Amino acid sequence: MEYSLRVSDRCVFKGGGTTGASQRTKHRCRIPRPHAHARGFTLVELLVALVAMALMALMGWRGLDSMMRSQQYTQAHTDAHAVMQTALAQWSADLDGLMALDNTQAIAWDGQALRMTRRNAVAPEAGALVVAWTRRTSQGSDQWLRWQSPPVRTRNEWNDAWNQAGLWARNPSAEQRTRETALFPLANWSIYFFRDGAWSNPQSSDASTSAASDAASAAAAAAAAAAASTTGTTTDATTTNTGTMAGTTAASGTAANAIPDGVRIVLELAPGSGLSGRLIRDWVNPLRQNMRS
Repeated sequence: MEYSLRVSDRCVFKGGGTTGASQRTKHRCRIPRPHAHARGFTLVELLVALVAMALMALMGWRGLDSMMRSQQYTQAHTDAHAVMQTALAQWSADLDGLMALDNTQAIAWDGQALRMTRRNAVAPEAGALVVAWTRRTSQGSDQWLRWQSPPVRTRNEWNDAWNQAGLWARNPSAEQRTRETALFPLANWSIYFFRDGAWSNPQSSDASTSAASDAASAAAAAAAAAAASTTGTTTDATTTNTGTMAGTTAASGTAANAIPDGVRIVLELAPGSGLSGRLIRDWVNPLRQNMRS
């Protein structure tokens, strides 16, 4: 390739001078070099780079999504566990507060709901409470529910609250729903009472309870008959007091027998609710435990 020298381009000789001064002197000239053209990426290289960046972005998104899902699962599990602990604590508190009142039922299971008569821990002077536990469809799924009545002070108020608890477990009204609390999803549950040294179905123990009540009534009647047949004022008074004490003792024994020695609950937790599997919880009657100790 030939290059033309401009006027400003000069060749410098070792001996000094300018171009044309001496052809015999070896010289060197500064010859301009052509500029190299900048080379860019080809289309294939750009496509490969875009694919690599897309794969890296996808891997980053999958990792972030996995972390978010893990956090949500952990939070749901923690919340479900806290709700279950609170519900079971309330369950134990209701059983610990059972009251065996005259002409009432302390606890009863009808196959759908477990109803209890318990003390009012917040305001004892206001009266007793009737509470009920059941499993029923609520909020679109089967839930474990608890219902509580207003304080009751008379037999009629207790009877009305007891009947309302039974109706609430099957076909609740709008007013009854306002007094219920949905606890957590529940697939199934079952109740067992510990009586006569064995666990049994609560409904099968009704006959033994009735027999105990009949025995207590017979004992009271026999004591009254013995008091009536005794002669003498002093003897009559003494025998009457004895008969009254016997009747009171029999009634107390019947009231104590109304509360079982223990209650077992078996919960089948619904899958997908944060917790799953089977949970068994036993309650021991503290009065029975103290009597045996």
